[in-house]
Amino acid sequence: MDIRNFRQCLGYFATGVTIITSETASSTHGFTVNSFTSISLNPMLVLVSVDRKTKAMDVLQGNNFIVNILRDDQQDTAMHFAGHTMEKQPFEWEKGGLGKRIKNSLAYIECKPWKTYDGGDHVMFLGEVKHFEHSDGNPLAFYCGKFSEVVVK
Repeated sequence: MDIRNFRQCLGYFATGVTIITSETASSTHGFTVNSFTSISLNPMLVLVSVDRKTKAMDVLQGNNFIVNILRDDQQDTAMHFAGHTMEKQPFEWEKGGLGKRIKNSLAYIECKPWKTYDGGDHVMFLGEVKHFEHSDGNPLAFYCGKFSEVVVK
C-alpha cells in the first residue's frame, strides 16, 4: 500500500483545525494540529497526535497544553503555526489558567498531561481537561488538503 495514497484517503475525513499551545521556561510555543479528539467524559480526556519529527515533541513531553479550536476567519493563524510565519503576527495572545492561548478562538481546552502513547511515527498525548470555554461562531475546517467551510443545514 502506498503511504501518499493512504494520506490522501484520510483527507476525505473532514476535521476541525486547532492550535496546541504550551509554555516552557523561556516562551510560549504553538503548532497547528487537526489530529485532535475527545477520549473520555469521566474523567474528561482529550488526545492530540504529534509527529515525532516536530519540535513540539520536546515542548509537550510532560507539559500542560491548551487546545485552541479555531474560527473560520483564523486561517492565517493556522498557517502561521503550521510553519508559514508571517511578518505581522495574525493573532493575539491571551492568558489562560494553564498558559497563553489564542485570543478569539472558538473554544479553548486547557489540559494537564495524563498519559503518552506510542503511535508509530506519531506520539499520542492525552490531556486531562482542567478548564474549557466556548463561544458561538463557525469552525475552521480542513478537508482534502484545504481549508473548508462547515455548512449547517
